[in-house]
Amino acid sequence: MERTLIGDLRKSIDQTVKIQGWLQTLRDQKKMQFLIMRDRTGLVQVAVEKGAHPELAEKISMLGAESALTIIGKVIDNPIVKLGGLEIQLEDLVIESNAEPQTPFDPFGETLPAVDFRLDWRYLDLRRRQNLLIFEVQTTLEMAMREFWAKHNFIEIHTPKIISTASEGGAEVFQIDYFERKAYLAQSPQFYKQMAMAAGFERVFEIGPVFRADPSFTSRHMTEFTGVDMEMSWIDSHEDVMAFMEQWLNYAYQRVKDTHGAQIVELFGVELEVPSLPFPRIPMQEAHRVLKEVGYELPRDKKDDLDPGGERALADYVKSKFNHDFVFLTDWSSTVRPFYHMRHPDNSQLTRSFDLIAHGLEITTGAQREHRYDVLVKQAQEKGIAQETIQFYLDFFRFGCPPHGGFGLGLSRLLMIMLQLGNIRDSVFLFRGPNRLNP
Repeated sequence: MERTLIGDLRKSIDQTVKIQGWLQTLRDQKKMQFLIMRDRTGLVQVAVEKGAHPELAEKISMLGAESALTIIGKVIDNPIVKLGGLEIQLEDLVIESNAEPQTPFDPFGETLPAVDFRLDWRYLDLRRRQNLLIFEVQTTLEMAMREFWAKHNFIEIHTPKIISTASEGGAEVFQIDYFERKAYLAQSPQFYKQMAMAAGFERVFEIGPVFRADPSFTSRHMTEFTGVDMEMSWIDSHEDVMAFMEQWLNYAYQRVKDTHGAQIVELFGVELEVPSLPFPRIPMQEAHRVLKEVGYELPRDKKDDLDPGGERALADYVKSKFNHDFVFLTDWSSTVRPFYHMRHPDNSQLTRSFDLIAHGLEITTGAQREHRYDVLVKQAQEKGIAQETIQFYLDFFRFGCPPHGGFGLGLSRLLMIMLQLGNIRDSVFLFRGPNRLNP
């Protein structure tokens, strides 16, 4: 007999079916037993008359919550039953895996333990319907992203994650032993996306792992995450990248809303709003003026940047002025941007770059890249980067490279703001941070 999903049981009224899933609750009464069974599509009540099935009833009495079971029984239309007005009258039962009597925590209880404890038992935590929905949303989101790219003639690439030079510079790199020399885990596919531009691919994307040796313990940082990256050629400025990105996000949001909008409201209490086009744009210098006007004082070390509080304050301003949850923060100072970001032709102190702030959280960094060999060499020297350490990268630009730009986006941060989760640990299948390597 083929398995029937619980969500499809109404199609099988008065028929004998086989369902497979977890025993969420057992109500063991004097004459009856009621098993609340769960699979990824929903819940159903299974009724057992003890007198009619004494051997099965004895087996059922020994079951622990969350045991994995195969149930065979007849589907009955019973409006009294709260779970969808259906009930299965048990005919046979197979215990595939009996659970221990006491779980570390009840995934379906009214209160849950702290997130770090739940991460110790992540597979139990993931059994909650809310968590399943997160990854259903993630699947739809990535599919929509790929669809939009495909419609606009992008090519998917997979770049190396073991590299010889830190791709973003700075100290936030994981160094590894690579035979008889040192190597690094990639902080970004940046250099290789640009190599694809020099190769004439013109439009590329990648969804893959990114590694940052960042000793942060915040609700928005991870040491390993999924990066969503794109690069496109023959652009006039970073405005072309921003224009493409906002259309891409608008498309992906609409797909998620169409597919999961009702469930997101039901399980998270969030009405997903598709961001309207275009997104507001605010140059960094103007952002600092706005923050001063609203009374937010940035730390001294953020004269060319924003801190998390500044991002939230700017988001509040944008929401009140533009009624928008997204804002491009543009034209960053060259002092805080990598050497490969293109400078403004009329102001070499500013770069043609941007961050995307969504609901007060930075989720994207992008820019027009510098594609001229001599300018790249000069800007690397200004940053104190030894040319020999990046010569393989500089060689990409020696034999003709088109003007190009792109962005990198954190997938888990996007899921955080879509579903208003509050902590990035809940938006990733398995979290990696400075103190967590298991499970």
